[in-house]
Amino acid sequence: MKKILLAMGLSLMLCVGALAESTTERFQKILDDHWATYLSEYPAFAARLGHHEYNGRLSQNTAQARERRRNYNAEILTRLAAINPDDLKEAARLNYDVFRSERLMEQESAQFPGHLFAVTNREGWHMSFAQMPGNMSFLEQADYENYLGQMADYPRFNDENMAVLQEAVDKGYTQYCPSMAGYETSISSHVVTDVTKSVFYAPFRQFPGKISPDKQKELITRGAKLIKDKVIPAYKKFYDFYQTVYAPACRKTVGIASLKGGKDYYAHLIRYFTTTNMTPDEIHQKGLSEVKRLRGEMAKIIKKVGFKGSFKEFITFLRTDPRFYANDPQDLMEKAALIAKRMDGQLPKLFGFLPRNPYGLKEIPADIAEKTTTAYYMPSGGNGKTAGNYFVNTSLLKTRPLYTQEALGFHEAVPGHHLQIAIQKELDMPMFRKYAGFTAFVEGWALYSERLGLEVGFYTDPYSDFGRLTYEMWRACRLVVDTGMHTKGWSRQRAIDYMVANTSLSIHNITTEVDRYITWPGQALAYKIGELRITALRERAQRDLGDKFDLRAFHDTVLGNGALPIAILEKIVTDWIHTQK
Repeated sequence: MKKILLAMGLSLMLCVGALAESTTERFQKILDDHWATYLSEYPAFAARLGHHEYNGRLSQNTAQARERRRNYNAEILTRLAAINPDDLKEAARLNYDVFRSERLMEQESAQFPGHLFAVTNREGWHMSFAQMPGNMSFLEQADYENYLGQMADYPRFNDENMAVLQEAVDKGYTQYCPSMAGYETSISSHVVTDVTKSVFYAPFRQFPGKISPDKQKELITRGAKLIKDKVIPAYKKFYDFYQTVYAPACRKTVGIASLKGGKDYYAHLIRYFTTTNMTPDEIHQKGLSEVKRLRGEMAKIIKKVGFKGSFKEFITFLRTDPRFYANDPQDLMEKAALIAKRMDGQLPKLFGFLPRNPYGLKEIPADIAEKTTTAYYMPSGGNGKTAGNYFVNTSLLKTRPLYTQEALGFHEAVPGHHLQIAIQKELDMPMFRKYAGFTAFVEGWALYSERLGLEVGFYTDPYSDFGRLTYEMWRACRLVVDTGMHTKGWSRQRAIDYMVANTSLSIHNITTEVDRYITWPGQALAYKIGELRITALRERAQRDLGDKFDLRAFHDTVLGNGALPIAILEKIVTDWIHTQK
């Protein structure tokens, strides 16, 4: 009898094992199918990853294409509903939770008019396309063929996106007029008469040695013709449309809540970007409390440097004294490079795992520099043939203070964006997670990283430490002005005045930032919300673990699963704390 019971138990265990295996396989099939479909829907992204079967194509942005993607997402959710996550092992269960979170948010997003805001004061499909050559690897003839095909496809891509803007005009979902002032120059700068002066000609100036001289001449000829006959006319067409159709139809009210369904749309954007259920009022109040705290920290530094005037006078001093500004673009780039390289050498003190992929330093392209941010990061394609790049704005040098350069570099390069994103791409996990970009995690980590400089010997200059605080204050002010404009009736000027009064950012930077918040509602909230959550997790770990707390291990835990929704990150860190105990 005992043998029979043992045999029955073994049989039951095998059945359970078979069930778990079957569930795992079915879930993996869902992930594989979705990733293959995603690559087919976004062929330029696929080509960057080395999938040459998608060469020469750009994505579709027609109503039919959007409906196709919505239907496919609904199909995936139906298939997911048939999966019992309790049957999955721990790693697969995490994949399930992250994947389902993404699919549900995509389903929610489809209910709102987000696609109609295809341009912001600093973004647009024409800008992304113009930046693409600088982020591609031209090592094989296939890379050039892909590029030529994409240029040939650009007029169709341009027309489809213009049709979206026409729909936005027809439905009244346009951007705020003052925030888009001067936007047309981001288009007209690419309407040139000499194709060799075009940014799209850059890949034909230098070739890898494996491409023969005859083939090089052929590629140059084809490329120049496509730029002249396809790309430049498409930019001219968009320029004319923007000037005669879109710009005259821009909206006259600041807040997104002024549009039909705008209040619900803004609440959705908060959920999307922060991955929390915080309300606009909760975020606004959190911003006010953070601004108050940071003003106190700033006052200590003003006293430390012996400045005798008011806070306002100190800010004016920082904005106008020549000592705080670079002499020329090369000077600024050299200072940025030195800071970044010095931090490279300190990373082992903060992390147990470091990525292999390097990063470079580039100037922000002139066609977008004056209307865009102080710096940004562009990750590598992930195919091992390109590096990440930290882009620095060298335009309007008297608006780019040197005392913020340490905080800026730590945010955009290391230990901020480059470190986090490069690690994510090297982790052993499904492809969809290697390229996941939950904004509250990604930007929250980068803001958290600015403070890490204090722990490895940076910010020794009190003015630089004030720059760190003013950058944190900048993100705290976002919580106040973004919610203020979109839910509390704040004017654009009130938002500008609030940031002028509380940060040492230049007036130019503040103005472009406020226009960013107006044209891209909710996104800027993610930085401070994410940083506050990560900081709270660290404080909890330090409190609960005491002498057992290991900062390097904590950072490896936070970054060790790639970008995550905040709730999932909190669970992972909580489990880690219990394990350490």
